[in-house]
Amino acid sequence: MDTRAKLDAFLSRAAVRQVIIGVIIFNAIILGMETSDPIMSQFGSAIVALDRACLAFFVAEIALKLYARGGRFFRDGWSIFDLVIVAVALVPTGQALSALRALRILRVLRVISVAPRLRRVVEGFVTALPGMGSVFLLMAIIFYIAAVIATKLFGADFPEWFGTLGRSGYSLFQIMTLESWSMGIVRPVMEVHPWAWAFFLPFILVTTFAVVNLLVGLIVNSMQDAHHSENEASTNTYRDDVLARLAAMEAKLDALADDRKE
Repeated sequence: MDTRAKLDAFLSRAAVRQVIIGVIIFNAIILGMETSDPIMSQFGSAIVALDRACLAFFVAEIALKLYARGGRFFRDGWSIFDLVIVAVALVPTGQALSALRALRILRVLRVISVAPRLRRVVEGFVTALPGMGSVFLLMAIIFYIAAVIATKLFGADFPEWFGTLGRSGYSLFQIMTLESWSMGIVRPVMEVHPWAWAFFLPFILVTTFAVVNLLVGLIVNSMQDAHHSENEASTNTYRDDVLARLAAMEAKLDALADDRKE
């Protein structure tokens, strides 16, 4: 095994991943401390030094992975994700780019690429995006129809909520999230239009409980599929390893049998 392969095997160890996760969490705590003026006034220099040390650790990690994996590094989406996150922290933060300092907290997202379970969640979410697009289209159609109806029915009496198509859509979105929907919007409307519940309740049932739960079901199903694929890949790898060992043992037994015949 050459040096690159040994280094790649070392970086792939569970213990090394745990160390990286520990540094990411520690760096997240450091970046949180930087938002506190009392803490920065007393320990500002030490906190800045620790933050730079964490950044140096991440840069060294990326450099080692680049050396160990070569072109394979750029064929792995998670490796590119790590590279971009670390590269953002290396951009000079002058006056024109001072807002980039706040983006250093994005380093915390690297825990997703390092932790296999979190990575599985993200992969399941990404896999569910095509199906979610259809659900979002369905929700957009429902919102458009409901916004037109609400504008026609309630716009004259409640122009601040339903005066235009945009305002109606925003108010309906608030109702869908169940944020102050009853006392804030629906009951005041029902004081003028007592039958308004016949419009709002079906809208809530369709959007909040039916469509949103459909989205959750798609994500959960995609996560299960990703987990199944990962287990199947692990099983295949283990099976291939066992078959390779059996073939090696069979070859040795054949060699011993040939030696005995001679």
